Amino acid sequence: MPRLADVVELVHGWYPPGTAADWDAVGLAAGDPEAVVRRVVLAVDPVLPVAREAAAWGADLLLTHHPLFLRGVHGVSETTPKGRTLAELTRAGCGLLTAHTNADHGNPGVSDAIARAFGVRDVRPVAPTGPALDKIVVYVPDTHAEQVRVAIAEAGAGRIGDYDSCSWTIVGEGRFRPLPGAHPVIGTVGDLELVAEARVEAVLPRSRRTDVVRAMLDVHPYEEVAYDIVELADPGTADTGAGRIGDVDPVPLGDFAAQVASALPATARGVLVGGDLDRVVRRVAVNGGAGDSLLPQVLAGDADVYVTSDLRHHLSSEFLEQGGPALVDVSHWAAEWTWLPELATRLQDELGDTVEVRVSTLCTDVWQARR
Repeated sequence: MPRLADVVELVHGWYPPGTAADWDAVGLAAGDPEAVVRRVVLAVDPVLPVAREAAAWGADLLLTHHPLFLRGVHGVSETTPKGRTLAELTRAGCGLLTAHTNADHGNPGVSDAIARAFGVRDVRPVAPTGPALDKIVVYVPDTHAEQVRVAIAEAGAGRIGDYDSCSWTIVGEGRFRPLPGAHPVIGTVGDLELVAEARVEAVLPRSRRTDVVRAMLDVHPYEEVAYDIVELADPGTADTGAGRIGDVDPVPLGDFAAQVASALPATARGVLVGGDLDRVVRRVAVNGGAGDSLLPQVLAGDADVYVTSDLRHHLSSEFLEQGGPALVDVSHWAAEWTWLPELATRLQDELGDTVEVRVSTLCTDVWQARR
């Protein structure tokens, strides 16, 4: 029987917290990591009706897409919506885990599920984002180059795809003069020294920068070490990132919008369409959640339509005036809900029959009626 910590580790393996946006709050928000998990409820929003549903079913974990605590709070009394939700879960012994923008950026993630729901194929990210990378460059006597290469590799540098211990070395000439107070390993105070040195380079995850530098310094023989850390630009070739873009069989925009509406859970707001309904759609961009931030990338691309949520009036108007793709604005909740059944299958396959996984069908869209 898995513990809560085991489920958290599993989810974080699929959607690493380090890939979440810097403003986001993902991970375990409540619960004892050592608690046994027998039942899991999946939902988009951590709101009181969903918490009550999880408690009534005897769930040990509520896994939501949206965070309960996105910004700092000073209390969780039951006089507030967040306090009442947390209290309901706590009394029921139910933990709370969030996978938000880390799940948006994952592969397969939220936008992949949305794209599949609309029949979009051969997808790639609209805004690719791989892990942030650095390059370390260090100059070391060639007699100690191998020690440095081994140390930085063991600390996490030099991993590229399915290869590790990747580095590059060239030998040159180092020149320095030890001054009074120095304790040189090579050379004499006051005398100019020439040393056969190796320039060693390797890439590393930015998250490992401190560890790699420390490991290098620990084995480097010099009193003063010459080294650089270079932050590498994102090459834009990653298979993870925000949004997805891909192809559909040619269809008029009006018919495509109808397909979108039929693929989503019903909501009062329905589906909004901006653009010529007779425009032929072949290339589709999608993004889970509020999608204003990707408008520039979509405009610069080759999509015929962009499907997202919570588009603002002025930005959308200017986007269409610039000759951009058509716009389809759908319910935030409904679009992201399409990820939950896929996540449920993934969890069930990994956790086995000892754990029951349920997808909440409660509609937590804000807009409940249309007149």
